[in-house]
Amino acid sequence: MIRKILPWSRTVWVLSLSTLARSVGHGIVVTISVLYFTRSVGIAAGQVGLGLTLAAVAGMVASIPAGRLADVVGARDASVGYVLLQAVALCGYALVGGFGGFLLTASLVAIAESGSTAARGALVARVVPGADRLRTRAYLRSVTNVGFSLGTVAGGIALDAGTHAVYTAELLVGGAVFVLAGLVLLALPKPPPASADQGGPRWAVLRDRPYVAVGLLNAVLITNSGILNVALPIWIAERTDAPTSVFAVLLLVNTVLVVLGQVPVSRGAEDVSGGARAMRRSGLWLAACCVLFAFAAGRPSWLAVGVLAVGVVVHTIGELLYSAGSWALSYELAPEHAHGQYQGMFGLTTQLGTAITPAITTLLIIGHGTVGWAVLAALLAAAGLAAPAVAGWAERTRPHTVVPAPADA
Repeated sequence: MIRKILPWSRTVWVLSLSTLARSVGHGIVVTISVLYFTRSVGIAAGQVGLGLTLAAVAGMVASIPAGRLADVVGARDASVGYVLLQAVALCGYALVGGFGGFLLTASLVAIAESGSTAARGALVARVVPGADRLRTRAYLRSVTNVGFSLGTVAGGIALDAGTHAVYTAELLVGGAVFVLAGLVLLALPKPPPASADQGGPRWAVLRDRPYVAVGLLNAVLITNSGILNVALPIWIAERTDAPTSVFAVLLLVNTVLVVLGQVPVSRGAEDVSGGARAMRRSGLWLAACCVLFAFAAGRPSWLAVGVLAVGVVVHTIGELLYSAGSWALSYELAPEHAHGQYQGMFGLTTQLGTAITPAITTLLIIGHGTVGWAVLAALLAAAGLAAPAVAGWAERTRPHTVVPAPADA
């Protein structure tokens, strides 16, 4: 039984250890950063929100160039470099004394995060055989959820203490864990740089309209994260008779189901057609969860809790299918010599969807109630139903290339 839940190769062991360390550090920083800047440093909440928004824009702008750099210098070395840069920037949070320093440091963190995401995606493509890529990404997502949960628990220590010294210590610990996450990757073999431009345009992904269209569908379906983390707690508090505290339980249910379910749910989505089917089913499941969440309004407390619980299970199934489908399409539709910039583009659409989701969900759902849920459900269902046709268009436009063997593990 234990063997079934452990990594199945040396390469996956290394990737898993790095991912665990990185997600623990991320959990620590996410848990404490906003309160650290507002309560300990004394930056106004509005300025923190503005700074994080501008930093997110900087990360999106850097995503494709950072991914291309990974193609040029090599995915492993780029992955290590970006994670170490992020570690230094996170430690720099401890030195921030005002808005200007906060904006600069947060922007460096966001740029490094974008580069790291693109480079790690390219690294998996280079060191993991094609048939195992989806399984590996699914496994790493489960590891990510475990690590993030551990990091939030550790970050809670600082929240309880509430002192500047403890906040600073936690930030430095988070940065140190990121250093570990980067150095672990040096245990992987160094694949040669993948980019040779193949006689085509240097920024090929910007001219690849079918791939960009797939990315736009990805931007719509990634709103599932905002539904759970932003819209649902506000909906529970303002529009249902369920106790607000139930949200923490529902979030725990989602986390456990993701950890246990990502690998099995991803089976069958290893190629373009399988990934497109997963995206289609994801849109429909996510639309169904919107209907369930809307139905909870105005019900007795016990019924509202039950409906919300079912809705979270349905949402999680859609979330798992989305992850599997998006990974498959992002890999299988990308040229082998340009995974960095293609993963950068896909990461950009993910960041775009994540950035606009809070505004969209609060505008639709909190502003218009059940009608807003219906609009969001229709949008998700439409994106899911469009996925097979758009993915098929993209697949037909792929050049036929010889796929290089991954580096030996």
